[in-house]
Amino acid sequence: MFSPTAMRFLVFGIVCSAASLAQQKPPAPASSGAQEFPVIMRQNVTAGKTPVGTEVQAKLVVGTLGGGTVFPKNAIFSGKVIESVAKTSTEPSRLAIRMDSVQWKDGSAAVKIYLTAWIYPTTVASGQDLQYGPQQSQVATWNGEGAYPDPNSPVVKPFPGGDSKTSSDAVPNTAAAVTLRRRVPMKNVMSGKHDDGAVVIASSHSDIKLDKLTTYVFAADELRASK
Repeated sequence: MFSPTAMRFLVFGIVCSAASLAQQKPPAPASSGAQEFPVIMRQNVTAGKTPVGTEVQAKLVVGTLGGGTVFPKNAIFSGKVIESVAKTSTEPSRLAIRMDSVQWKDGSAAVKIYLTAWIYPTTVASGQDLQYGPQQSQVATWNGEGAYPDPNSPVVKPFPGGDSKTSSDAVPNTAAAVTLRRRVPMKNVMSGKHDDGAVVIASSHSDIKLDKLTTYVFAADELRASK
């Protein structure tokens, strides 16, 4: 039998131990922050014209670490358009793309990243500014007058070494030809989120269009201005 004094100390010890255990919480998972993936689209996408559900792919411009895995340069992201709305007199153009998987020569992984309102201006190693790639091409800016620009012109091919075996692979190997600088926001484009966490971009200026020359940024969440 315990004496009343001993019993009080025993009960006190049990209560203190229980309180200590209650205060101990499992360690929070380490946060990796918003992973950024600079990619080149493998097809053109236009809000309001490209239907929801359209499958899309993009090629990774530089090797990127994400979730403890190094995704190598030229890894292919696959996903689909989840929102596509043309601009009206009262509503902005809206576009949302989610990538669900990434595959490369020696592996693959599941991802969940979205198109953000950011791009990477790029420059060719020689110093030519290709921030607005399509406008640098004579073909892209041809006004219909005179002879059509020679497709073999070096001006039309600002990305030497591009693979043009198929239309889907006709994306220049920009990682070897350009150098990434600090990302910048798309002009006249805003960013928001749906209740399910999906990132959507919008523009009240014009319909959002993605081309196959610009380096777009995908991420798991909205991105803030880079420091």
